[in-house]
Amino acid sequence: MRANKLDRWGVAWPWAPATLLGFAGTAGKNAPPAGVQLPPLPYDLNALEPFISVRTMSFHYGKHHQAYVDNLNKLTTGTPRAGQPVEKLVQETCGVAEQAGVFNNAAQLWNHTFFWHSMKSGGGGRPAGRLLEMIERSFSGFEAFKSAFVEAGVAQFGSGWVWLVQDGALLKIAKTSNADTPMAHGQTALITCDVWEHAYYLDYQNRRKDFLQMFVDHLANWDFAASQLK
Repeated sequence: MRANKLDRWGVAWPWAPATLLGFAGTAGKNAPPAGVQLPPLPYDLNALEPFISVRTMSFHYGKHHQAYVDNLNKLTTGTPRAGQPVEKLVQETCGVAEQAGVFNNAAQLWNHTFFWHSMKSGGGGRPAGRLLEMIERSFSGFEAFKSAFVEAGVAQFGSGWVWLVQDGALLKIAKTSNADTPMAHGQTALITCDVWEHAYYLDYQNRRKDFLQMFVDHLANWDFAASQLK
């Protein structure tokens, strides 16, 4: 995905070059903190209730997502990678064994931010326009897509993600393990659901399928997905 796609998410990206955020050349007690910052949520912590609780959001966003930010800063501060856009870190460290820590934390930082924007209060239902046309053409109907998306998420062994991605003229469902992300494979992510246990266990225990079904029925942000289409 190109960096200008990210602007459609409506936030000031903390992994943008420092000059774009006014971080470069600042000094003194009022200067913003150096390094990557936790991106703001696009809604309040309670906005996704009753489907995702405040308790889950507090742990998932405030603890897990923050940990990836903190770890990435520890790994890159004082190195040539300090200040690099997160997308660049992901692309350049994917598959590089000695950079696995940087990749895992940068990719998880990006994946989680994308996940938050993949949901909204009052979401779910059916998309419209070009996105719906592409889903129906690629999956023989929207209901068939929903079933395939849920089943792919259930079938993801262990921790990971299930995605709707654009790959050329067609849309596909992709599964990635751990921190892996479609960006590292040249695909354009449109929407994702996190299937790490910490994403759902407090609310759904071991019922991953129920969590995924809830996601597509009640929270999926199809407007956001449509905005990511090339």
